[in-house]
Amino acid sequence: MISIIGNGKMALAIAKGLRDEEIEVVGRNEEKLKNFSKMTSAKYTLLEEFDCQDKTIILAIKPYALEELHFTSTAKEVISIMAGKKISQIRQHIQAHTYSRAMPNIAAEYLKSTTAVFGSEYAYEIFSKIGKAVKVNSENELDIATAIAGSGPAFLALVAEAIADGGVLCGLSREISYELTQGLFESFSAIDKSPSVIKDSVMSPAGTTASGYATLEDNKVRSAFIKAIRDAYNKSQQM
Repeated sequence: MISIIGNGKMALAIAKGLRDEEIEVVGRNEEKLKNFSKMTSAKYTLLEEFDCQDKTIILAIKPYALEELHFTSTAKEVISIMAGKKISQIRQHIQAHTYSRAMPNIAAEYLKSTTAVFGSEYAYEIFSKIGKAVKVNSENELDIATAIAGSGPAFLALVAEAIADGGVLCGLSREISYELTQGLFESFSAIDKSPSVIKDSVMSPAGTTASGYATLEDNKVRSAFIKAIRDAYNKSQQM
């Protein structure tokens, strides 16, 4: 059994993705736990009644909530998906034989998460079941990866919304513009080439793509995204 402490959106996405596993969700609010259980078929346990002895735990709470956790027994493994919290900090609240950190994203529900993993082989195996798991070599690399794998869907959502809005501005219906934009992301993910190669293969001399690309560069879109990753990483260091 995998015990997920926390019943927020990310915990729910993981539980739905791990639909073939035996899942237990742990939290303080029984009504929220019941709703979580109905949506996932997971068992639920109130936090004050939870014994972590020899259990595999996915710690899916907000970083500030770690201070409220105190267990006397020893878990088998703790896998934290909290942004920024180091293993040394987690040890102060939960004793375990093994500690890992991971950063999935909400696509876990659809088995499409790209998850950065630092720690045990078992943690890597768990997150491989909900998409693609990528091993990183240190906690610092995990924090950098958080800005991409964890925050990235929100950044891409901004891109998708802007592209769709551009289509509407030019005269497409909202429905068609969204459908084309969604297909665009699916197409991009299917091309197994570097971004620069994809860009060069699309951009013809003095063509439509070159014109649009120049506008993006004029507005420093590339710089803005680079800084967004940097700032998201820096924020993780303040958790």
